[in-house]
Amino acid sequence: MSESTQTPTSSRDVGMILQESEDNRPIIEAIEEDNPECSISHTPGLVRITAPGRLVVLQESVEEKLGREWETHEFQMSIVSYFGNIQEWDDDEIVIAWDH
Repeated sequence: MSESTQTPTSSRDVGMILQESEDNRPIIEAIEEDNPECSISHTPGLVRITAPGRLVVLQESVEEKLGREWETHEFQMSIVSYFGNIQEWDDDEIVIAWDH
């Protein structure tokens, strides 16, 4: 287990808002599976994902859902907004959490 997959330091909600589209649906499914405590709400054209303390987007999970290679920088085309701090954004994962 890497440091970024450890228990969050805060239980305040973090989250992200993604564009709702066919292209993003597999990404949203991967996030939901990798973050079992998250909640997802849909508004016209947008999907809001929140979780207590921490959200992770794993490259491997997204690739599995998409059925193709996926680079984490592609996430910039999906995300509209987020709340929390981006603690990590590398080739393998994106982590949003609060520092305090």
